[in-house]
Amino acid sequence: MTVVLVINSGSSSFKYQLIDVETQMPLASGLVERIGEPVGAASHKNVEGDTKSETELPIPDHTAGFAVMLRAFEQHGPSLTENPPAAIGHRVVQGGARFFHPTLITDLVEINIDELSVLAPLHNPGAVQGIRAARAAFADLPHVAVFDTAFHQTLPPAAYTYAIDREIARKHRIRRYGFHGTSHKFVSETAADHLGRPLRDLKQIVLHLGNGASVTAVDGGLSVETSMGLTPLEGLVMGTRSGDIDPSVLLVLARREEMSPAELDTFLNKRSGVLGLAGVSDMRDIEDRREAGDGAAMLAFDVYVHRLRAYIGSYIAQLGGVDVISFTAGVGENSPLVRAAALETLGFLGIRIDPARNEERRRDTRVISTDDSAVTVLVVPTNEELEIARQTLSVAGVTL
Repeated sequence: MTVVLVINSGSSSFKYQLIDVETQMPLASGLVERIGEPVGAASHKNVEGDTKSETELPIPDHTAGFAVMLRAFEQHGPSLTENPPAAIGHRVVQGGARFFHPTLITDLVEINIDELSVLAPLHNPGAVQGIRAARAAFADLPHVAVFDTAFHQTLPPAAYTYAIDREIARKHRIRRYGFHGTSHKFVSETAADHLGRPLRDLKQIVLHLGNGASVTAVDGGLSVETSMGLTPLEGLVMGTRSGDIDPSVLLVLARREEMSPAELDTFLNKRSGVLGLAGVSDMRDIEDRREAGDGAAMLAFDVYVHRLRAYIGSYIAQLGGVDVISFTAGVGENSPLVRAAALETLGFLGIRIDPARNEERRRDTRVISTDDSAVTVLVVPTNEELEIARQTLSVAGVTL
């Protein structure tokens, strides 16, 4: 058994998963949240023992949070002594143009991740706190940073360059970085494996549709275009994020509503998307309200799908054709309505979804297109934690 502990840290919480990479199965998972508040919370699930535990207690910082996690393993299992991690993998959102691959964490790498917080102020600081706490708790183990942006380092300059003053862009490192890279990599490789076709021969479009959403064009296993940009705000309509918007909207709001940069940030990231249009951020609620005749939900759904179609069409053009389109993440895996609507207008390209296959509720990778469809359409459950674990082992000097 080769076990990796995967850590996904935020500013006031962290998720973890203990994974047996050989069987590709989690042994345990948990969440430590409300760190720094008067009362924090922790939940832990022993997958093998099929037991769950929840507790509330003060958790002043990430170091205390890791102590809570270790205590949960001791009390509820599985035992870390009997299932010792070979390495610790850390999800890091922003690697900038410095980190192209999963990277063994040293003091210098930790400093670099912290410096990149200027590009991801909502994400990287939390990752750094988690890394520091984890390196203290597991001082004898290799720690590896796996970057959301790394998969997109193959974007060509025409795809990652914004049409702004180049000196300003260079000074502030303003360019498209892309996100959800771990998921896009996992899904595109899984799709090729499922179809029994060489990854290098496939032109793919991967739609990662969750509360955050992005789409990537993958040519021969390489990311060549992606919808998220300098930050995870650009691109598709999301649960609470606007996605693409005329930049002048910000100038109008700054003048007429006297909104500050911080208020504009909150407005676009937390009060927009389908939430801003319909009052709810969950696509299940949107679909229920739409079915009941709610006009706002109908419009929110239409705007969401309109943007999806625009990106799919654009990426087919950029790729010069497409062999596989895959849906993944919460909405992509669980909404037959969104999948069907997103591809509804592409019949002229020979893309056809089988209604019965599309409606199936399954948790495995599956084809939902018709047998005679010119493009294979898949649903591929993403597994970012497993991908992080695999990449962690690849640089930690551990072989299966």
